Amino acid sequence: MLPKVIDLFSGCGGLALGFEKAGFEIAAGIELMPEACETISYNLSWRYGRKENHICGDITQIDENIFRDKIGDEGCIVIGGPPCQAYSMAGRGKLRSLGESRVNTNDARGYLYQDFLRFVFAMDARAVVMENVPESTNFGDKNIPEIVCEELSKHDYDAYWTILNAADYGVPQIRERVFVLAIKKGEEKSIDLPKPTNQSKNNVVTQHQKRFEGYKRCKFFKEPKNNLKATKYWVTIEDAFSDLPVLFPTADSKYKLISLNIEYPYKTEIQNDFQKAMRTWYGNELKSVTANAFRRNTRDFPIFEKMKQGDNYIDASRIADELFKEEAKLFGYEKNTEAYENLKKKMVPKYDREKFENKWKRLDSSKPSHTLVAHLAKDTYSHIHPWEPRGISVREAARIQSFPDDFYFNCSMGDAYKQIGNAVPPLLAFGVASTVYKAFRKR
Repeated sequence: MLPKVIDLFSGCGGLALGFEKAGFEIAAGIELMPEACETISYNLSWRYGRKENHICGDITQIDENIFRDKIGDEGCIVIGGPPCQAYSMAGRGKLRSLGESRVNTNDARGYLYQDFLRFVFAMDARAVVMENVPESTNFGDKNIPEIVCEELSKHDYDAYWTILNAADYGVPQIRERVFVLAIKKGEEKSIDLPKPTNQSKNNVVTQHQKRFEGYKRCKFFKEPKNNLKATKYWVTIEDAFSDLPVLFPTADSKYKLISLNIEYPYKTEIQNDFQKAMRTWYGNELKSVTANAFRRNTRDFPIFEKMKQGDNYIDASRIADELFKEEAKLFGYEKNTEAYENLKKKMVPKYDREKFENKWKRLDSSKPSHTLVAHLAKDTYSHIHPWEPRGISVREAARIQSFPDDFYFNCSMGDAYKQIGNAVPPLLAFGVASTVYKAFRKR
């Protein structure tokens, strides 16, 4: 029998969704944030008419034996992605901004992998999958994946860690993440490295691929499988977006705040394999799609319209300066006057142009997206739509992460963006889950 899945630090359910699609039953889980817990409960339980099986709570305060009644002789696999804020560069920067004492190694979230392992050992998990950011390999000179594998090894597991790029598994996004994979030695099975399904057309070498030689010095690191034998190319933003509804064609369009549960018809029929996967994930083909909300950036719509694909904040600032000067000339405002300065404040973004070069980025439709992050909850300047003069919508963010189109976000727009940015892409999770499934199906 297949082991059931215990899903820790579940977020809105990206990792669990991949395991569900691979054929596993998600028996129970834990998530701290109520909004994310409601999202995963709807999509993995309520939609099937089942009672929710994820607990909303602080894992450090929850007994590790709480799920004993959820599994039987089949045992369990423990999966999860402990919070990354203490490891990630963005998280470290935010902590530093709060004061010199707020260094990342003082952040308790950096040690939550210990609670993850507490559940693994208490449940005597047959297999383990843990996900995190690559920066977890240097947490105050501690390599967290290496430490986790060492602890698993002491408890009679065969364990290794690797770094996978979501784009290699059909996700329209270059997103590199650490995965720890482990299986009990008594299983007499092995979990293979996941097999990539997609490859770059241009032999792109990613940030962490450049570091693999250094990682090879680590005892438990395994270099991921080469993607050169993959039968498909990386999914681009054009592949991901071309069938979605038109929401804001020009900077002069009227902005409309769209509820996340309002459905819009697709612009076109299914055009490629990725769109087919997004529109038929649960079997039936969808004819309309929800979560078409995007942010009201009134000042910036004209700037977005003039940005070229691939442009960043430096380009946007130059465009803003030009628009401002044209407006000032039109109204006859003299330099250094109050009216001139007030207009400038109204039209030109204030971010430091030397420090925030990539704070704004217009997506290049011919490539996968750069990495989505939870900061989308604050603004969407990092992911500006390639054709329309606006930030990406909630559904477009979900597409970039490979959440299917009938995955629902019954929450605020900000919460939806945060949940999506924090998630494991379901297609990447499916790639990992498939190799775990294969291990347990071996005779």
